[in-house]
Amino acid sequence: MTILSIETSCDETAVSIVAAEGDFPHATYTVRGNALFSQVAIHREYGGVFPNLAKREHARTLVPMLQQALTEASLIEETTSTLSSEQTEMLYETLYREEGLADTLITFFETYNVPKIDLVAVTSGPGLEPALWVGVNFAKALSYIWDAPVVPVNHMEGHVLASMFDGEQLPDLQFPALALLISGGHTELDLMHNWQKYERIGQTRDDAVGEAFDKVARMLGLPYPGGPEISRCAGEARAAGITPSISLPRPMIDSPELDFSFSGIKTAARYAIEKLPELTPALINEVALEFENAVTEVLIKKAARAVEETHAQSLILGGGVSANTHIRTSFKDYFEKEYPNVSLYLPDPKLSTDNSIMIALAGHAHAADALGIDGQNTIRADGNKSLA
Repeated sequence: MTILSIETSCDETAVSIVAAEGDFPHATYTVRGNALFSQVAIHREYGGVFPNLAKREHARTLVPMLQQALTEASLIEETTSTLSSEQTEMLYETLYREEGLADTLITFFETYNVPKIDLVAVTSGPGLEPALWVGVNFAKALSYIWDAPVVPVNHMEGHVLASMFDGEQLPDLQFPALALLISGGHTELDLMHNWQKYERIGQTRDDAVGEAFDKVARMLGLPYPGGPEISRCAGEARAAGITPSISLPRPMIDSPELDFSFSGIKTAARYAIEKLPELTPALINEVALEFENAVTEVLIKKAARAVEETHAQSLILGGGVSANTHIRTSFKDYFEKEYPNVSLYLPDPKLSTDNSIMIALAGHAHAADALGIDGQNTIRADGNKSLA
C-alpha cells in the first residue's frame, strides 16, 4: 500500500509518501518521499503562531510540498491532460476558502500524471482549526481527482506511533502501555489497552508544557520558539556546573492525581525574573536551568506514578517537547534505573516535532476505516479532537 500523508495542524506544512508492506502493526514501512516546510521564521516576529497566517502559508506551500514528495518517490511524470468542467467546479467548491490553492492545484493536475496512491491520510485534529481545514480540503481534492480513499488521522496518535517507529517498523509493543504526550498544545497521559484503544488518565489543568516553555522564554527575552532556546541556555548553565540560586515550585508533583499544572511555575518564574537586578546572560541561563529541571522532575514523577498505578509494561514519550535533550536523557536514566522492566520509547528527534511520516503511520492503522468513509462529505477538521 502506498500512502500519501498530509500534516497542517499548526505551523509545519508536510507531505510524505510512505509504502507499507503488510498489515498494521506488523508492516514494514519505506519512506519514499518526505517534504516539509516550517513556518517558524514567519511567526517568530509575532512571538507565536497566528492561525490565519498559518492557514495562508499552508495554502501557498502544499502543492510545492506535494510535488517534492512525489518527485522523491519517483511517482511524478509530466502529462498533457485537461480537467473536465465538472472536476474544475468541484475543486473550486472544495477549496474556495483556501486562497489561491484551487488554481495552483488545477495547474498541477493538468501538468502531471495521476500517481499510484492507495490511500490519502490527513490530520483532522487536534490543532489550529483554520490550518487543519486547509489540509483536510486539500486531501479531499486529491481523493476526488485521483479516486483514492481518504482517512482522517488524529495528530496525537501520529505522535504515539512516531515515538516507536525505528524507520522501518513498529515494535512488538507490550500492553498495557502509557503514552506521555508533551507539546506546545498538549500535556496528557494516555493508557493504551491495545493498539488504537486509548484511555485518558491525566492531563494539564492549565498550560501545556510547551506553552510554558515558550512563555518563560519570552519573559527572558529569548526568541520564538522558546523551547529550544530554554534548552540551549539551560545546557550552557549545566555545562558550566552552575547551581541555580533561585528555586521554582514543582506543581502537583506530590499530588495523588495524574494531572499536571504548569501555570504556577510560569508565574513563579515571572516573579523570580522581576526580582533580578539585571537580566544578564548568566542569569538567563540560571533561570532556564531551574525551569527545565523543575518541569523535568514533574514529568518524570507523574509518569512513574502512572506506571505504578497501571502496571504499564511500556512507556512512550512523544510530542514536540520530547526533543528536549535534558528531558530525554533524564527519562532514559531514571527509567533504566528504577523500572528496568518497562520498555521506554523515545522518538527520533526528527520525528518528535510535527511531520507527515507520523500521519502515514496513523493512516495505515486506520486504513480499513477509509472504505466506509465518504471523504467529501464526512471528514471535518476538529481543533479539539481527542485521542481517548
